[in-house]
Amino acid sequence: MTRLVHRTISVARMAEQITQSTVDSKSKGWPFILRWIPTSTDRIIASEKRLLSLVKTPYVQEQVNIGSGPPGSKVRWFRSSSDKPRFINTVTFDSQENSPTLVMVHGYGASQGFFFRNFDALASKFRVIAIDQLGWGGSSRPDFTCKSTEETEAWFIDSLEEWRKVKNLSNFILLGHSFGGYVAAKYALKHPEHVQHLILVGPAGFTSESDASNEWVTKFRATWKGAILGHLWESNFTPQRIVRGLGPWGPDLVRKYTSTRFGTQSNGDVLNEEESKLLTDYVYHTLAAKASGELCLKYIFSFGAYAKLPLLQRASEWKVPTTFIYGYQDWMKFQGAQEARKDMKVPCEIIRVPEGGHFVFVNNPSAFNSAVIYACRRFLSPDHRIESLPDSVTTA
Repeated sequence: MTRLVHRTISVARMAEQITQSTVDSKSKGWPFILRWIPTSTDRIIASEKRLLSLVKTPYVQEQVNIGSGPPGSKVRWFRSSSDKPRFINTVTFDSQENSPTLVMVHGYGASQGFFFRNFDALASKFRVIAIDQLGWGGSSRPDFTCKSTEETEAWFIDSLEEWRKVKNLSNFILLGHSFGGYVAAKYALKHPEHVQHLILVGPAGFTSESDASNEWVTKFRATWKGAILGHLWESNFTPQRIVRGLGPWGPDLVRKYTSTRFGTQSNGDVLNEEESKLLTDYVYHTLAAKASGELCLKYIFSFGAYAKLPLLQRASEWKVPTTFIYGYQDWMKFQGAQEARKDMKVPCEIIRVPEGGHFVFVNNPSAFNSAVIYACRRFLSPDHRIESLPDSVTTA
């Protein structure tokens, strides 16, 4: 939580510098803006292809059509002025026949390519399908029209369900990271009949502000800095707005972010030069594109990343066996999972991976992959199972 607030403080400090550049760009008309923010869905997919060139397993990329609806449709993600079809960007990796299906869902501000270090190892055991959630990555970016927490949850859950129907999946393992873990858990609560096993990686959304024992956020919000950041939060001022506002300087900001997060300050296996270059390019295009799914933030969380409809309060309703995976240095604390486990009536494991932070699958891919394979051991044939975790990986 502290890291999130510090990052938000940095956003606020940069906001004033960006505002004038953004205003100036708008005053010069659309052609200038198109050059100022040089990205598009085609460029996102092209950058995705370059990043996934690092993966040896063949794959198929497709835009899965989840349907279209007229203005006024009751389907949440259709409620806009456009009746264009919506698409979910999907990559499916080659697998052995009869392999169990593993669906991977990214977190906030990310997209499926962040799992590039895991695809080869996991595709050797599973039929791996990774998606960009609606409004992120290479998926459609419709106007975000939700006005409540319930509508916002429906945006993600219902679009995922429509995608499942089109892909004709009935029994699959569902893995979600961070905010994607929140979405995956809410999906499994609504559609447990389709999910064989749930894997939540550093999941967000287990506790509410009233559940938190740490009073730091409450005290901080009472300060002038807290008041400003609280206003920015409620105004849906997102980190992506900074990237867009910086225009041609946006890629350099993203480069500094990726080199710091996954390089100099990485908890484990740092990116090599090629990985860093390709990930930077990919992240820039996914962040700089039209704002859509990112605008969910204020409806799902209160300031400090506390859930407005916390998962902890629904732990007793859990119907799907679940494995939690956390990096040792993850700022999402595993104690939330321990509290939830007390009320769960299904099997639940908590695995902690060393040399890993919130992006544990990037920091320590080998141990993370082993944790996923171990979590799914009952679905794998004997020659593909891992019956015990590596010595460095622990349970809680």
